[in-house]
Order: sequence, then structure tokens, then C-alpha cells
Amino acid sequence: MPATVTVVAPGTQTTVQDLAGRPGLWDVGVPPSGAADELTFALVNAAVGNPATAAGLECVLTGPVLTCDEDRLVCVGGAVRNATIGNWRLRPGLVVRWPAGTVLDVGPIDGPGMRGYVAIQGGLEVPRVLGSRSTFILGGFGGHDGKPLAAGIRLPLGRQENLLTPQSVELPVLSDAWQLRVIPGPHGAPEHLTIDGVEAFFATKWTVDHRSDRTGVRLIGPTPGWARTDGGEAGLHPSNVHDSAYPVGGIMLSGDTPVIVGKDGPSLGGFVVPAVVIEADRWMLGQLRAGDSVQLVPVTPEVASEAIRSRRRWLTDLRQDPAPVAASVGTPDRPRTLHRGERSATAPSYTIRCAGERHLLVEAGPAELDLTVRVWIHLLAQALRDDRPAAVTEIVEGVRSLLVAVDSARIGLTELAERLAFLAAGLDDPETVVLPAREVLLPIAFDHPEAHEAMRRYATSVRPDAPWCPDNVEFIRRVNDLAERDEVFEIVQAATYLVVGLGDVYLGAPVAVPIDPRHRLVTTKYNPARTWTPQNAVGIGGIYLCVYGMEGPGGYQLVGRTVPVWRLSPADEQPWLLRQFDLIRFTPVSAEQLAHERAEIAAGRADLKTAPATFSIADVRRIEQEAPMEISTVRARRRAAFEAERARWGA
Repeated sequence: MPATVTVVAPGTQTTVQDLAGRPGLWDVGVPPSGAADELTFALVNAAVGNPATAAGLECVLTGPVLTCDEDRLVCVGGAVRNATIGNWRLRPGLVVRWPAGTVLDVGPIDGPGMRGYVAIQGGLEVPRVLGSRSTFILGGFGGHDGKPLAAGIRLPLGRQENLLTPQSVELPVLSDAWQLRVIPGPHGAPEHLTIDGVEAFFATKWTVDHRSDRTGVRLIGPTPGWARTDGGEAGLHPSNVHDSAYPVGGIMLSGDTPVIVGKDGPSLGGFVVPAVVIEADRWMLGQLRAGDSVQLVPVTPEVASEAIRSRRRWLTDLRQDPAPVAASVGTPDRPRTLHRGERSATAPSYTIRCAGERHLLVEAGPAELDLTVRVWIHLLAQALRDDRPAAVTEIVEGVRSLLVAVDSARIGLTELAERLAFLAAGLDDPETVVLPAREVLLPIAFDHPEAHEAMRRYATSVRPDAPWCPDNVEFIRRVNDLAERDEVFEIVQAATYLVVGLGDVYLGAPVAVPIDPRHRLVTTKYNPARTWTPQNAVGIGGIYLCVYGMEGPGGYQLVGRTVPVWRLSPADEQPWLLRQFDLIRFTPVSAEQLAHERAEIAAGRADLKTAPATFSIADVRRIEQEAPMEISTVRARRRAAFEAERARWGA
């Protein structure tokens, strides 16, 4: 039997995490998870001789009380300052022997810093889920049954043989005033923010909001200096863009609130990203505490690359001094365009820019929905998958964008941009491509009680004066100039929705758009976002519809609820149940019938109702040619209602 650690008291929220998490699934809305403060975790894990793949414990506010049934080495770090073994104080970074049967009390974690870490010789041998032992609480998987630890749980330990020589380590200094180095862009002036707005964004000393967590760090400060009045078809607020993937560490402007995407954050969404935290400073996101101050310091990609190279050298040989902080800074400008492709008869214009030093963002066509552009993005993504460098770790398709993540130690972004430009030159004409698809029939309970509960909570605790309170459906009716509330439901039921993205709000959640422009209801996302949304709620933001993959935050205007779109079970080849370019139709059912169908699908006794189909731009052109005047009239009427709604906000 393996040695085990027993949880005597779990602390506030103690989870099993590893270093790498589960990369490679960002394109279907599975976050990497893993240690939020990856630097401290790597140091204490290496200190006890563990390989980089070993799992340990992450805790907040109050650490756990533990016993072990076998002598092991242990090291604590992060915001842990009062840990004891028996009656002996445990200095952070010091490797000590933890005698069998004695009590390790991690103690309070009361700042500076937010999270503490415990590394135990041999690591924690919990099962891997989707390639990692890390806990993703919102998704309910990884670690110990996808949950924070509870009293009485016994965690198996790994073997002690063939480990590296243990060595105490020097840990990073924590603070309540932070400087985060960032690379400006990929979005910025003049399209999204004014030049003065960009300068103010970097000049501001931001405050960490109490609603921050592993999904994202919210910052409190001035309203951004917007260069436009709205996001067009993407939404009423100027922060809204057509869905585009975020890098971890990307600072998205969720309405007027900056949110730094965390290790458990969403992969895809419709918000402007004016800066990305550099890889070497990403560990700080795990230690930002409510009330801390944050200064965003723009640096060049070259500074960022040198900083992470220095970090890697340090972690390779812990006898070195800690990596120095680079002093040189950049200017608050958008990074230069690495490549610009001109529009041709068979391809849209496009740009390739840095999104931090680990990601490239390809953006194609004008800032509007064009399904021809969406198909072109898909063809480019497929070409890269077919000719994929080993260093490429993620390929995430957006509506008019493609985010590519790399192992920055193995390939440079300039080299990758050149490869993408080469692939783009050889793509087929998207107007002539026929894509395999499926027709998917989803039941929907309009006006579901849980959707209204989300609206009620928002109005009670976040923003009672929001124009979409107290009823999202009434707001959608008003902003689309519809006569009756039920017309919203009739249009949703009549539409055929094309899935143009997966993982918008986690776990295989589809972002979809009606193929027929007459069915494209226009609305805006919540500002600020909801803190709670029921699993599988159906919402509309901009002209897009989303099914929420799991319970969590969100910003789409809710109209109802449907069945699960994610099922993680040994019987399924893949847990995400929908695919890119699926054609979704909704059929109304009662809340009681939906509850039955939800249970059947979740248990694996039933599956989504699907039939083979295809999708092509010819399908879109046929609709446009059949009713050009009606489409034009509907668009004009909705734009006028859109403008009238915005005027009411300013009144």
C-alpha cells in the first residue's frame, strides 16, 4: 500500500495542483488549471527533489492540517508564514523531515500574498484527468474528485526512489504593491482605445477587487478611454468584440472592468485585450490579494523573452541567485504587426500580432461577422494542425481570429508568423469549400427558473440599475424593436444556429450565430459580468448565442436552459458533445421535461439528437438572395432600436 497523507482539517480551499496543468485543450474551453503561483510551486517542488510533473497542495486564507503515515521531506512556500510541524516553526523554502504521525499545520495565510503551497517528497498520486492531476473546481474534475479537500480524506503519495537531491530554496518576496510587466496589445489605439486612453491605462495604479479568484483577477480603477461608442454586431458596449481567444495572463476589458485571465479562466470571449502579462511575471497573479495595488509596466517582447530565459536558467540550477528583474521598459503602444496579408479574390486581409510573448493572434477581415472569414480562419487552423510544429501547444479558433500558443523555449513568434503566412497563401477559396457538419436538435426550456435566479442574484448583489434588469428577455425585446416578449422565443426557435466557436464560457460551450440574418437578435453583454450562471443556461450577447458549459460567471443575456454539452465519463471518447460548424435547432420543452432529459444525458443513458449534414457559404448566399430587402429592413430596424437604447442609457 502506498504511503498516504490524511487531511485532519482542510483549510479554506485547499486543492491538489501540479505545475503544467492540462495544456492542449484551450480550443474546447478546458483551462490549464495548475498552480496559480507557478514559480513558488516549482521551487518548493524542486526543493524536496520531486520531478516537475509531481502534484502538491495549493491553499488560500487558511491552510490545511495534515498527518502522514510515513517519514517524508516537506517544503512550504508562498504566503505561508506560520506553518508548524509539531511545535516547531517551519521556515518557508526550508526542506525538513516530516516524521510519520506528527501534525503539519500550515496555519493562516493572511498576507502579504494570497496563496500557500505544500510540496511533499514523492508528490501526490491522485489520478490524472485529461492528462493532469490539477483540480478544476468549476468543472468538477481533477485532484480529489474535482473538489477542495475535506476532513478525513486520504491522499496517496508517490514513491521516494530516484528523486533528485533535496535542497532548500530562496523564495520570491511577496508584497501588497505589485509591478506586473506586460506586453501591450493585441488590441489598443486607435481602433478600440484612444491614445490618451492607452496611456492612462498604463499610468493607473489599479486596485485588486475582492471578487478575484483563479478564473481571473478583477482590477478597480478609472473607466477606460474608449475610441468608439459600441462594438457593433458584437454588442452595445465598446469593449465588445467578435469572439476571440484569450491567453492566460491576457487583460480583457469586461465592460469597463479589467480582468486578468487566470489559470482557471475562460479561453474564448468577446472582449478587448489591451495587454498580456509576461510569462515570467505570471506567478504574481496567484498572489494578488484584494486591496493590493497593481502597476502595469509595458515592456518589449525582447525584455519578456530574456526574463523567462533567465527564470528557466534559475530553475535548472537552484544554486544560482534568483533571476534579476529587467529594468528596461517599452512604450504603451500596440506591438508591431509581424505580418500583414492583403485581401485577394479568395482570401480576406489579415494581420498577425503578438498577444504576449507566447501567443500569436491572427485577425482577419473587417470587425464584423462574415461567415466567409470564419471558414477561412478554420481552413488556416486546419492547415496549421496538418503541418504543426512540435512547439505549438494550442490552436484556438475565434469568429474572425486564430490564437496560437507556443513553447517559447522552442520556437520564436516571428518564425511562427512566417509559417502561418506561408500556409495562408495556399488555402482554398472559402466560398467553394463544403464542410462536414451535423444537425443537432437541443431541447430548451424558455424562461427557466434558474435563468431568472441568475438575473435576481445579479440585480440584488451586482448592479440593480442595469438596463437588462430585472428581465433579460424584456431587454432583448426592447433593443430589437419587437412588439411582444414571446417574439424573442419565437425567433430563437425559428433560427438555425451555426457553431462558430467552442469553449465560450468553458467546457465545450458553443458560441453560435443564426445563418439567416433575420434571426440575428442584437444585444449586449452584462457590464460588469454576472458572478453566477446556471450550467447550460442559454444566452445571447451581441448577435451570438451561447450555451454555458458549466456553472460560473458570464455576461450573455439569458433566455432559457438546455441539456449538457459536456460529459466527462470513461465511456465517451471526448467529453465535449458539440463540434465546430454544427447546425443547432432548439425545440421548446417544459422545465420538468428538460430536467428529465438533462439527467438522461448526464448519466449517459441518452445522447444529443444529431444527423449528418454539411455547411457551405453557398447556403448563406442562398438565403441572402432570397430575401435581400427583408434582411436589410430587419437590420435597419434593429440598428435604430440599438441606438435608441444607448441614448436612453445616456439620458
